[in-house]
Amino acid sequence: MAQKGVRLDRETFSCPICLDPLKDPVATACGHSYCMNCIKAHWDKEDGKKLFSCPQCRKTFTPRPVLLKNTMLADLVEELKKTGLQAAAADHCYAGPEDVACDVCTGRRLKAFKSCLQCLASYCEQHLQPHYQLPVFKKHKLVDPSKKLQENICSRHDEVMKMFCRTDQQCICYLCSVDEHKGHDTVSAAAERTERQRELEGSRLNIQQRIQDREKDVKLLHQQVEAINLSADEAVKHSEKTFTELIRLLENRSSDVKQQVRSQQKSEVSRVKELQEKLEQEIAELKRKDAELKLLSHTEDHNHFLHIYPSLPPLAESTHSTGIQIRPLRCFEDVTAAVSEVRDKLQDVLRDEWTNVSLAVTEVNVLLSHSQAEPKTRAGLLRYSRDITLDPNTANTHLLLSEGNRKVTLMKEHQSYSSHTDRFTTFCFQVLSRESLTGRCYWEVERRGEVHVAVSYKNISRTGSRNECVFGWNDKSWALDCDKNSLTFRYNNIKTPVSGPPSSRVGVYLDHTAGVLSFYSVSETMTLLHRVQTTFTQPLYAGVWFYCFSSGDSAEFCKLK
Repeated sequence: MAQKGVRLDRETFSCPICLDPLKDPVATACGHSYCMNCIKAHWDKEDGKKLFSCPQCRKTFTPRPVLLKNTMLADLVEELKKTGLQAAAADHCYAGPEDVACDVCTGRRLKAFKSCLQCLASYCEQHLQPHYQLPVFKKHKLVDPSKKLQENICSRHDEVMKMFCRTDQQCICYLCSVDEHKGHDTVSAAAERTERQRELEGSRLNIQQRIQDREKDVKLLHQQVEAINLSADEAVKHSEKTFTELIRLLENRSSDVKQQVRSQQKSEVSRVKELQEKLEQEIAELKRKDAELKLLSHTEDHNHFLHIYPSLPPLAESTHSTGIQIRPLRCFEDVTAAVSEVRDKLQDVLRDEWTNVSLAVTEVNVLLSHSQAEPKTRAGLLRYSRDITLDPNTANTHLLLSEGNRKVTLMKEHQSYSSHTDRFTTFCFQVLSRESLTGRCYWEVERRGEVHVAVSYKNISRTGSRNECVFGWNDKSWALDCDKNSLTFRYNNIKTPVSGPPSSRVGVYLDHTAGVLSFYSVSETMTLLHRVQTTFTQPLYAGVWFYCFSSGDSAEFCKLK
């Protein structure tokens, strides 16, 4: 047996062509190893065919492979030459402390190749051959080597336990079934295994289904994390932009006030100085005349006085009033008061509106509870009302915006909009809101004519085919088509008929986090027209679309507060 082990080991490290130990071993792509010179000589003979094959498995290669020496295999061959192939083979085959040993081998036992559940013994590859060759062993059950074969022996009767007692839930032997387990519900171990196997498969199916469900939940939560991060980033970006604009506006107004005050200051100072100079000139002239009169008044020659006095010119009337009226020294106190009033009003607005901003932030709640169910009444829906304004940069040129960009009207004439990459073109008579919508939102649209009320992602195409850019015709938008006599919900160009009372006002409720989108008919009563349950991966924008080119059709986003 040892000699056979040596022969197999030598074959393992021998070249299949020359049958000698491998020299400068190389391996082909199919995994077989040869001496480098042997395989080269073999392929030299096939060079005329332009097709090169492996001498063992006949796998062909083209072009001729470039082979490199397998240094690891070469080192292993050299090491085996030093230590001896027989010792290596024996060490590899003998059973160690952790291995299952062959029950037939004597002396130093070899590793077991299989264990037999009928024989309750383990066999090496050689001693296992009768199980493969003799008919008497054909029905024996062979399994991987096991150290627990004795657990299948009844400790009381020393018999193989081939039965199962369902009453006591334990394996038993045949003698147990007619002894202490007599009258119990007993079946063969194989039958019980079949039953338990069926239960096991059912449990596995249940587990696998739960795994799939949880994986879907994990994927959904992963998408939600991305959506939260995206929404938060956009909110921060928008708030920074808005506050920067406010700061810039305040700085501009501050600069305007400063410039106006300085300009008025310069003008008033110039006027005062001009008057001051004229008065000083008049004073100088008056002093000069007073000096002349004083000098004449002191002359002692009467004839000279009488001769000069009549020829003196009369005193000219003053060009200015005898008294100058001036305002108090705090000339610009009204400006200070006006600016202070603006400051106080801004503070009031920020204080009042900041509560709404903080409330909107704290109401962000990804994981829904039962208390966050969709409102059932209009009063409940109005708690989440949002003011919607339309973005002129997205409006088709046949759409006229009015009422502070809350109303849109379909026009025959092109409107003078500037060119913008966000603008819908060609037949897409539609427009998106300026505000992005996340969290829980509600708004109402008063329509006139065939107006389709929609929500859409920002990245919907602005031009192209209907499937690319029209609301409801793609997977980036959802629309309620309000025709003259019918209602239809459309998503990804799949139409769903909607039944409900016609109304000129449509209410839209969005719970972005929960993936809920609902359309209502609003009149004296609220009627749910259609409800969508999905997963939104981006912030949404409100929109309207005019299906037919009917001039005068309009839609207005209502003020609800």
